[in-house]
Amino acid sequence: MSDFPKQLKNIRKNSGITQDELASKMFVTRQAISKWESGDSTPDLNNLIKLTDIFNISLDTLVFGSEKDAKVDQDEFVFDPKHNRYVRRLGKMNFWDFLAGYWWVILILAFIISFASILR
Repeated sequence: MSDFPKQLKNIRKNSGITQDELASKMFVTRQAISKWESGDSTPDLNNLIKLTDIFNISLDTLVFGSEKDAKVDQDEFVFDPKHNRYVRRLGKMNFWDFLAGYWWVILILAFIISFASILR
């Protein structure tokens, strides 16, 4: 996290927010913000999350300085905040997804076909 102090200062300045304004939004002192930016101390996890919310950036961007490659394909998956996980977008269903979701239809069809063949 050696890049964190520089990154925090750059993001704050690019957003046009002073240390006092940021401190009031986070309910900490201006001195705490100054210590974070100088590298004398680091914020705890709750304050890191508040920083990401205030600046509307990811935690990776805040800590490492650049957005890492996304591990989730945004075209195929969407984040469901209600369940706190990624779910597949509707409309893009492959054969295995169909089998997983509609196995009971295939089972009923197999039963009907086998029952019809017995009756002949």
